[in-house]
Amino acid sequence: MSIMYMYLDKRAATIATIKDYDNMQFIIENTGKEIDASRTRMVGIGSPNMDGMPHAHNPKAGEERVIKEIDEIDVLRERYRQAVEYMNWFEPAWNELSEDEQYVLDTFYRGGSTYGSNAADMVARTYGIENTTAHKRKNRALDHLQTLLFGRV
Repeated sequence: MSIMYMYLDKRAATIATIKDYDNMQFIIENTGKEIDASRTRMVGIGSPNMDGMPHAHNPKAGEERVIKEIDEIDVLRERYRQAVEYMNWFEPAWNELSEDEQYVLDTFYRGGSTYGSNAADMVARTYGIENTTAHKRKNRALDHLQTLLFGRV
């Protein structure tokens, strides 16, 4: 294990992984469409702009467009690879949590909730507990997920 791992803020990293889940899921669901759109742009014929302004002729414009789209496809594929790697790492740990733990973490960190908004109130109402107890429940669930993701150190 690298010495740098000892100084990683695992709590902040755990919160960031919860918040990134929806983005990673979006990437996995939509990357195929984006790659298809890039391929379409790559083989399409560019049309001239009819704005009345003179344009300089670039004999390599078609090649440059193809290269640009190939680069874009490479970026999309790498982004997709990282999203799949994230899901393979995060989902097994998330699935180990109880439904209550998942609900609490979802309420505090996902679905557009900003920490401290009314998440504690929602959790408190759901379980019939006080806000301080809701925060303690959130901290326990976060500690559990942190241990599942990063192990004990």
